[in-house]
Amino acid sequence: MSTQSLLVELRVEELPPKALKRLGEAFAHGLLQGLEARGLASDHSAVTGYATPRRLAAHVSAVHAVAADRQSVRKVMPLSVALDAAGKPTTALRKALAKLGHEALADRWPDAVDGSARLYEDADGKARALFLQTQASGATLGAGLQAALDETIAALPIPKLMTYQLADGWTNVQFVRPVHGVVALHGADVVPVRAFGLQAGRDTLGHRFEAAVEPIRLQHADHYAQQLEQQGAVIAGFAHRRAEIVRQLQHAAGALDARPVDDDALLDEVTALVERPNVLCCEFEPQFLTVPAECLILTMKANQKYFPLLDAADRLTHRFLVVSNIRPDDASAVVQGNERVVRPRLADAKFFFDQDRKKTLASRVSGLDKVVYHARLGSMAERVRRVRAIARAIGEQFGAATLSAQADRAALLAKADLLTDMVGEFPELQGVMGGYYARHDGEPDAVALAIEDHYKPRFAGDALPRNDTGLVVALADKLETLVGLFGIGQAPSGDKDPFALRRHALGVVRMLIERELPLGVPALVLAGAQAFSPPVTGSIEAVTGFLYDRLVGYLRDRGYSAQEVDAVVSPHPPSWAQLPARLAAVKAFSALPESAALAAANKRIANILKKSDAAAATKLDDARLVEPAERALSDALAAVAPCADALFERGEFTASLRELAALKAPVDAFFDQVMVNVDDPLLRANRLALLARLHEAMNRVADLSRLAT
Repeated sequence: MSTQSLLVELRVEELPPKALKRLGEAFAHGLLQGLEARGLASDHSAVTGYATPRRLAAHVSAVHAVAADRQSVRKVMPLSVALDAAGKPTTALRKALAKLGHEALADRWPDAVDGSARLYEDADGKARALFLQTQASGATLGAGLQAALDETIAALPIPKLMTYQLADGWTNVQFVRPVHGVVALHGADVVPVRAFGLQAGRDTLGHRFEAAVEPIRLQHADHYAQQLEQQGAVIAGFAHRRAEIVRQLQHAAGALDARPVDDDALLDEVTALVERPNVLCCEFEPQFLTVPAECLILTMKANQKYFPLLDAADRLTHRFLVVSNIRPDDASAVVQGNERVVRPRLADAKFFFDQDRKKTLASRVSGLDKVVYHARLGSMAERVRRVRAIARAIGEQFGAATLSAQADRAALLAKADLLTDMVGEFPELQGVMGGYYARHDGEPDAVALAIEDHYKPRFAGDALPRNDTGLVVALADKLETLVGLFGIGQAPSGDKDPFALRRHALGVVRMLIERELPLGVPALVLAGAQAFSPPVTGSIEAVTGFLYDRLVGYLRDRGYSAQEVDAVVSPHPPSWAQLPARLAAVKAFSALPESAALAAANKRIANILKKSDAAAATKLDDARLVEPAERALSDALAAVAPCADALFERGEFTASLRELAALKAPVDAFFDQVMVNVDDPLLRANRLALLARLHEAMNRVADLSRLAT
């Protein structure tokens, strides 16, 4: 059956730029799935999505004009119900066939054929039943595409629907933006479908100002992108347009020995704003560079969608790049217009910065009493007091009075920049501006860095705080959030996490492991709970479990298997600094030929000990080791354990586990030749004590029984 390419386009008013990429992808894949479901797409069909500010389109290759006929078989009912004792159709069968539109088949039984329908008997497990086989004609492209298009439009991830009136002046419809044209071509032929009160055709429009032809009459589905670019001055493909912007940005920046600020989200948004990108170089007065670079960069990116330029030393320059949607012969007016627009923005940033520095951060702290943190958790000032208490406790766990004092000072000032004009205008700069203002106020550099970094890590892959003071305050800040919100019943549920508690918990995990902090997790959570008045001890267990859950996910994401992670985490080690080293040791141990047998034996030992309390109260008595195999195991353990323990204490976990591999033979012999649960209570208790000592020696690095399959 021959196939041709299919093109469908919705021409709309300007789409929301932050949603365009996702809308384009959803439209293309939804259309393909709809065609596949109706048998109109072939095995060789591939979809290409197009998305510009004024269109959503999809090109699907190898689409049938008519789908192949479909044969279906369904069970009607058991034979014992369908036929009476004489083998004649029952009333129940006739009613069932009537509902299916094939009542005539009952009169023709047993030679039951009616056109493309056939009723026949066949096995149904151990019984027999009657089955109805029908053959339906394949869907035509017109009908199938109409259904697929309707389904795709209804399922688009539209952030906010817009209601508008159709051309009839009466009918209201909802979509992301008003639709002004529909194109549907199968090869060179128009497919008669409708959407939003519009009949599909072959005409579309190009660039609003620079199209060479208007309207553009599309000749063939395969010519869509080419005609739009050549006649309409539009690069239809989102990825193609994005790549062209990147090429132009790099070329323009390279000519100035600079590079544009990396920002994928900004690049996607700008790609969604233009149809014919044209990168232009602009500049502002160098005097604005006295303002912190973060302020200027955010102003240019967030408000104007510009690309700031950095020099070879990653310092902000007074030049920036603009992605224009037009390509005039003389671009000077466009350049001057963008320079004129950005100047007031930068002047505002400079004004905010100058005004904010007239008051110290310390003088602003009292104002936090008037800032609500949470209705049930009090003001921001109360939160600061709790974070300070947690920070002091963590500093004391480090054992450094200076660190504790610096962390306390940083925690006191960390939220004060929320009351500054700059952070009021750009909330994304909280913490960053606090660091600048702290340095201006003469605070120690360690305190200023901690204020700047105490929100880190803000997102997956973000950098961690750069000094110990910052780590302490960041831990305190996140623990206060976790303990407080868990304490008022705001734990995440399913995919709902409005307070980003999973991100806060992952931040705690990353800081403890990646900075190898010698801090116990239970003690940290307890310090968080005790900072509240009264203490919220009820949430300690929940928060601790939540942190361990995030720990498991973090370690799995780093490439360790579920068994390896379970072996290391299941004993609930209080300190996580050595977990990577323990995991590496477990991975190396798993590769040893003795590992499987020792893991299985360890699991057996754990089960035996779990059922008996005698081992805990019994001291091993060498005189009661009567069997050769149990004496051999005791001797082997006495020879291996001291060396393994010494290696463990030095943090050489891999070597420690490798030493334990020597126990395989005596352990195997013990279980082959020795009965543990003998009738003699003293002999049984002594053997349990031997197993308890073996279990303790083997599981210092990890619970090896978790490696057993």
